[in-house]
Amino acid sequence: MQDTHSKVIGYLLWIFGFTGAHRFYYGKPVTGTIWFLTLGLFGIGWLIDLFLIPSMDREADMRFRAGDVDYNVAWLLLTFLGFLGVHRMYMGKWITGILYLCTFGFFLIGILVDFWTLNDQVSVENSQKSHA
Repeated sequence: MQDTHSKVIGYLLWIFGFTGAHRFYYGKPVTGTIWFLTLGLFGIGWLIDLFLIPSMDREADMRFRAGDVDYNVAWLLLTFLGFLGVHRMYMGKWITGILYLCTFGFFLIGILVDFWTLNDQVSVENSQKSHA
């Protein structure tokens, strides 16, 4: 089995779990959005997730394709520098990266879309690079 996601990163994002960051990281954008809007299901879901992270990590490792583009690096860049487009440049998407840089991450809407789709974007990049 490939190791695409990290429990350490998952737990670090869990600290901010009331925002849903760890759920987005593990490829669960719907519940990530719910956690964001309800502050981690009013803190209850956030506490329960402390025990669910290992299973979310296993599911993500089975679901997404490993390769040259590292999920952990991409997620850290998105989380902390997304408005600068650094995560897109890291994946080789230079044009949209520069566009994010000039427009504050497409006026933050692009960052929200990337929170929903980053795992799939990285998986596609890894798939394409392995076939090239």
